[in-house]
Formats: sequence, structure tokens, C-alpha cells
Amino acid sequence: MAQQTVETIAKALAAEAEGDLSLPIDGASEPQAAGPRQVALAMAPKYLEALAQGGALAALVPVGTDWRALGLKAAIFVPRPRLAMAGLSKAFDPGPVIAPGIHPSAVVDPTAEIGEGAAIGPFVYIGPGAKIGPRARIAAHAVVAEHARIGADALLYYGVKIGARVVIGDRFIAQPGASVGGDGFSFVTPEKSGIEEIRETLGHREGFHEQHWTRIHSLGTVEIGDDVELGANSTIDRGTIRATTVGRGTKIDNLVMIGHNVQVGEDCLFCSQVGVAGSTRIGNRVVLAGQVGVNDNIFVGDDVIAGGATKIFTNAPKGSVLLGYPALKMESHVTAWKNIRRLTRLFAQVAELRETVAKLTEKKGTE
Repeated sequence: MAQQTVETIAKALAAEAEGDLSLPIDGASEPQAAGPRQVALAMAPKYLEALAQGGALAALVPVGTDWRALGLKAAIFVPRPRLAMAGLSKAFDPGPVIAPGIHPSAVVDPTAEIGEGAAIGPFVYIGPGAKIGPRARIAAHAVVAEHARIGADALLYYGVKIGARVVIGDRFIAQPGASVGGDGFSFVTPEKSGIEEIRETLGHREGFHEQHWTRIHSLGTVEIGDDVELGANSTIDRGTIRATTVGRGTKIDNLVMIGHNVQVGEDCLFCSQVGVAGSTRIGNRVVLAGQVGVNDNIFVGDDVIAGGATKIFTNAPKGSVLLGYPALKMESHVTAWKNIRRLTRLFAQVAELRETVAKLTEKKGTE
């Protein structure tokens, strides 16, 4: 990685800077722990006092800060701290070390196409007819199966598995252990199964009998747009007939499960342990917090936000803010739980009223 200076960091952040812009910077640190070759992250006023406890010569500070009074030699002004963190972290993250070219231990089928400037790490397998885009980087033990296509500037970390005929856009990132293009979880019984019965009756069953599951094979694939990221040990299943799809710019956290035939829109954000069941459609800019579950064969509209552990069983209109099990509008869920917390007091009040009424009734009967 090239030597960073205050000037190069400011350019990476598209931010204004003042002072000695040639100061060398090796990394970033919290203000109280920063050394002279580290940029201190004092991006909010409450962190400025801590600069005196460290040895930083340069810092990221709020716009308008009197940086000279803080003993600094240079300052970079950031109006939006978290956005600045995105640029700063990118500037200092070298990513995995993968030597240019194809490692001698990698197995690359002769019919595979490897783009210019791609780096293929140790023990990687690239199958027949696969296409790897220019400048893609594939770390050790990753697999790209037959006729899969991966776009330019992709990064596959250790142990990533890309299934047959999967199509992935540019700048895709898959964290260790992610899997794209495994078979969908589709099974059927020769007779009506218990699951089908209770779906129709909402819980009532006439009787019990043997049932044996027969696999429905996945003939579709997975199609992923540009600038998608997939977290560690997350999975996206291939479709039964048509493709499972993930739209441009969507970011998927660790341990997320996206079932067969699901259609995910653009710029969505799925946090850890989200599960989306088969054949569900997710709109654009949808945010699903940790452990959200989405039922099969429903639609979640554009701009829906679901809080942690929400369970969505029915269609969610666009723009909804949901919480709870089952999912309710967030304000309805909060009101309901406030009322639930009041139940103990309410029961005591009702018991007191019953006792009062009973005494009044008894007294009236003796008159």
C-alpha cells in the first residue's frame, strides 16, 4: 500500500484540509491513543479534548474547528463522520494478500476465461467455461463452478463457493465462507403433507400418516447486480426454474439466508441472521435488521424498514416501518407492549373493583 499523507487522505475523503499536508500517516486511531504518524478520529466536538492525551499531529475534526489551538500541525474537516469513516477505512485497508496471476496450486479449467490483471490464490478451483472479470481477486480455497461469470474488480475471500451458471456483476465482495448458487430447499410428498394441511386449516389436522420427501431440483441460477456485498457464511440459493436475483448495491451481512426464487431489489441492507423464504419479492432500499424473518411467497415493498427480530408473515406495503412478532407498524407494536406492561396493574385494579362490587351487592342484599 502506498504511503499515505494528510493530503492523500483528504483527497480520498473529498474533504478540505489545512496545515502541513505532507505529514506521513500510517494509520488511524482514537484521539487519546493516537501517535504522531496516525490520524486521530476526533470527528465530533466531544472527542476534541481527548487529543491532548495522545500524540497525534493530524486529526479528522468537525468543520470550523480551531485545530491550531489543539496543538495539531494539520487537520482534515469532515461534515459527516460516518461517511468519512467509509473513505478512511478504505484508504487503509489493503485487503487479502493475493499474488498477481494464477497460483501454481490453483486448478483452472482450460476453457475458463481469466480477465486481465486477475489474481487467483492457492488451491482455488475455476470450472469449465467460467469467466473471471478483469482485476478480480480470488483468495485461497475458493470455488467458481462451471459457466459461472464474475465481473470486474470482484473480491472473493477464503473458501467462497460460487455455483454453476451463477452470474455476478462488477465489484462484488464475498466474505469468507459465503455460498452462492446452492440448491434451493424444495421438497414435495406424493400425498398432501402435514404442512399443506395446516396451511389450509390454520392448525387443525385430521390425522397422521407416513410421508416421504422427494427433492425438487433447482434448474435455475442466481443473478447478482453490481456493487453487491455478501457476508461471511451467508447463502443465496439458486432458483427452481427462474433465477434468484439480488439487485445492484445491496449489502448482505453474515449468516443471512436467501431462499430459492427470491427477488431482492436495489440498495437493500440485510443484517445478520436475516432469513428470506422462497419466492418472496423484496423491493428497493429495504432494511431488515438482525434476525428478521420473511415468509415465503409474499411481497415487501420499497423502503420498508423492519426492526430486529421482526417476523413478516404477510405483504408489507411500501414505506412501512415494522416491528414485532408478528410484524406490526412500529408505533402499534410499541403501544401494544406498553399496554402489556400495564396488565399486572390493570388486573389488580379489576380485582379490587370486583371486591368492591361484591361488598356493595352483599350490603344491598341485607337491607
